[in-house]
Amino acid sequence: MSNLAIDIKNRREELGLTVKEMADSIGLSKDGDRVLRLWESGNGRPDKRVFRRIMSFADNRPFAKEVAAPTFKFIDLFAGIGGIRIPFQEQGGQCVFTSEWDRFAQKTYQMNFGGEIYGDITEVNISEDIPDFDILLGGFPCQPFSQAGLHKGFADTRGTLFFNIEEIIAEKRPKAFLLENVKQLKGHDHGRTYKVIEEHLKNLDYTVSSAVLRAGDFGVPQNRERIYIVGFDRERFNLPKDYQFAFPVPPKTPTRLGDILEKNVDPKYTISEKLYEGHKRRKEEHKKKGNGFGFSLFNEDSEYTNTLSARYYKDGSEILIDQGENKRPRKLTPRECARLQGFPESFIIPVSDTRAYKQFGNSVAVPVIRAIAKNMINTLEDLENSNV
Repeated sequence: MSNLAIDIKNRREELGLTVKEMADSIGLSKDGDRVLRLWESGNGRPDKRVFRRIMSFADNRPFAKEVAAPTFKFIDLFAGIGGIRIPFQEQGGQCVFTSEWDRFAQKTYQMNFGGEIYGDITEVNISEDIPDFDILLGGFPCQPFSQAGLHKGFADTRGTLFFNIEEIIAEKRPKAFLLENVKQLKGHDHGRTYKVIEEHLKNLDYTVSSAVLRAGDFGVPQNRERIYIVGFDRERFNLPKDYQFAFPVPPKTPTRLGDILEKNVDPKYTISEKLYEGHKRRKEEHKKKGNGFGFSLFNEDSEYTNTLSARYYKDGSEILIDQGENKRPRKLTPRECARLQGFPESFIIPVSDTRAYKQFGNSVAVPVIRAIAKNMINTLEDLENSNV
C-alpha cells in the first residue's frame, strides 16, 4: 500500500469518520465512497486538489471558543448541532455544559465546538455534572407537538423531557432561559400543553414570554416558524408577574433563494426520473382531491422556500430546485441547507448527506436566535444594573 493511501485512511480514521461520511463531507460525486475505498486500498489516487481537501478537512474546530473572561455562562440542552449556541458565544458567553443524545449530531457538534458532550439528559446528575451557569438554552424535542408527528404531546416520552429542563432550572436557578419548539406547541391539545409548560415555569418564580418568529423575516429565504419562550428569574430581579420580555422586531430583510444556492452542483443531487414521476403523480392525485399537497418547486428568484424538515433526506419533496426546462429538479445540497438555516460558511459538515439533511432539518434558524440572544443579553445587563 502506498504512503498516500495510508495517509488518506489515517486522516479519515483520525477524524472518526466512516468512508461514506468522509466522501460526502469533501464533496465527492455519486459513488464517492467506493472511490475513496479504492484510494485507501492503493488502487488509484486522487488529484492533488482533492488530496489536499482530504488532508486539511476539519483541521480546526471553528467554534471551539475559550473565553478568558466570559460575560455570562450558559448550558446547551438538546443541543443538536449547536445552532442555538453560536449566537450566545458571539455575545461573549461561555458554554459550560452540553447535552445531546444523538451520536451523529454529537459528531457534528464535536467537530465544530469540541469539549465534552453528555448524552441522555435523563441520566445527568444535576448537582454533580452541571456547573453553575447564567442562561439555560434548550431546543427540547418537538416531534410530540409537530404538525408532522402524531401530536401525542406529554403522552410521548420525548414530550416529558420538558420536565428535565424544569428540574435543572429549579435546582440551578439560572438568571434566564430560552426554549425553542415548533409553533404548533402553542395550540397543541387546545392550548393545554403550552399552559402546563407556562404554569410550571411560573411556579418556579420565572417570568414567561413567548413569540412565534419566522426565519424569512430575519434574512434567510425560508418560511420557517418556531415558538421561542424566554424567562427571567423574578426572585433575583424583583420583576412583576406581568413582566414581558421584548422580543426582537423582525427586520424583514428582503430574501432571495438564489443568494444561498451553489453555482456548480454535483449531478448526484438531481432526483431520479422514477422519483420525479412519482412526485408528479402524487401531486396530481392530491389536486383531484382538492388539496394542495405534493412536491414544491423553487428557483433562484423565489423569495423563500417551504420549511426544511428532518425528513428532507427521504425525497426532498418540500423543497426541490428547478433546473430549467426538460431537466429534472434537484434537492438542496447539505451546504445549501446550512445556509438556509443561517449557519456560518465555516461550519463543518462531517456526516453523510442523509445525516446532514436530518440535522439541519432539526436545527434552528441561527439569525433568529442571534436577534433573540442580543435582546436577552441587553435585558440581563439592564436588569442587573437596575439591581445595583
